[in-house]
Amino acid sequence: MAKIAPFAAAGVRGFLHESDRRSGPGLVLTHSAGSNCEAPLLVEAANAFNAAGLAVLRCDLPFRQERRTGPPGPGSAARDRGGLRQAVAAMREIVSGPVHLGGHSYGGRQASMLAAEEPGLVDALLLLSYPLHPPKKPEQLRTQHLPRLSTRAVFVHGTVDGFGTIAELEAALALIPAATHLIRIDGAGHDLKRGRLDFAPIVKALLEG
Repeated sequence: MAKIAPFAAAGVRGFLHESDRRSGPGLVLTHSAGSNCEAPLLVEAANAFNAAGLAVLRCDLPFRQERRTGPPGPGSAARDRGGLRQAVAAMREIVSGPVHLGGHSYGGRQASMLAAEEPGLVDALLLLSYPLHPPKKPEQLRTQHLPRLSTRAVFVHGTVDGFGTIAELEAALALIPAATHLIRIDGAGHDLKRGRLDFAPIVKALLEG
């Protein structure tokens, strides 16, 4: 049975799914704007990757450490990316293998922006329901950093996600110079609760490229 323990160090707060292989890979996962590191989706993802031999750190972003509810406030994005940078550093103290970074919605967007700002910080990205644009506002694309993204990325996206259609996301992925992999979840919305969410191909895509 996997060992899961609370984690708190150097400004990072969350839960660590430990691995028996220190030389193996690690994964840092974070949450959406309206959630926290105990979100069922993150727990399910962490359990799946941990079962595949990864150490997984589910962490709260700095805005969520400051208050238990509510979305991130204006100006918090840079601080949240700083929190992810600290979480990646903490994971590198835990494992000596590759370190991956991922998140759901807002958390995934901040992870991708951090990777674009700091090439080589992590080995790959896992972006669950990337929030391509606000619902019903397709003109407000959140793609400005994508042409600078040199980190391999796996996108997991529902076919009825109001934050971006599959076609819109495919157009956005064409902007990324690094390798990308898109996994569609039929019938799922932004929360990925509906549809058949099978983490086996997601784990394979992230680890094997």
